[in-house]
Amino acid sequence: MRPLVFEAGERIRPLLGVSVFPKEIAMPPRSQVERVFDVRRWTEMPAGGHFAALEKPDLLAAELRAFFRLLR
Repeated sequence: MRPLVFEAGERIRPLLGVSVFPKEIAMPPRSQVERVFDVRRWTEMPAGGHFAALEKPDLLAAELRAFFRLLR
C-alpha cells in the first residue's frame, strides 16, 4: 500500500473538522494536515478511540454539531 502523497501546493477543497481521540490508532500532526486541508475545527477529545461512535457517541455527536454550526 502506498502512502497518500500530495503535490506541492495541492489543496483539498472541502472544509475539514478533526476530532483527535486519545486512543486512536494514528493521526498525522496538525501542521501536516493543514498543508493540504482547510482545517476549520481541530479538537483534542478527552476520551475514546478508533470506534468513537460506539465508545463515546455523545462526545462525537456534540463535536459534529459544533463543526456544522460553524458552516451556518
